[in-house]
Amino acid sequence: MLYPVMDGRGKVTVTTPHGTEIVEAVDGFYVCGGHNPGVHGAVLTEALGSRFTVQIEVTTDWDLARELKVPKAVVDAAIDLNAELSAGRIGWAPQLRELLGFVKVKDTLGMAAALSNLAGIAPDDCRTEVTTALSRHTGKPITPLTLGKR
Repeated sequence: MLYPVMDGRGKVTVTTPHGTEIVEAVDGFYVCGGHNPGVHGAVLTEALGSRFTVQIEVTTDWDLARELKVPKAVVDAAIDLNAELSAGRIGWAPQLRELLGFVKVKDTLGMAAALSNLAGIAPDDCRTEVTTALSRHTGKPITPLTLGKR
């Protein structure tokens, strides 16, 4: 629906059960949006992405993560994993949203459960690397959370 207003035509056609209306963009009109590239299920098509004339990459602020009480060892593991992600060696690494979730789980269930949960959040194809990095930085053996037979 927004393609015409974003690609220079300057108008949007709004269709409702009561009719169709064409809305013209005025000078200064701009569409702002955000997305998470590479996140499973959150793909912004090339066609839509090319219509955003200004594109800014926002990365995780590791200092902010530390200020928000994410343990140093977990931040350090996340930094290492994000370097692997940037190099194309893995397909996922925890970002600030996962680290803040980690803190909530840690405060509720404890460090061991939070580490296991963070490992379990990782997609299957990256879980070994995530678990290894968390274990290396915390000095603790980590396995994703699982339930037994009962």
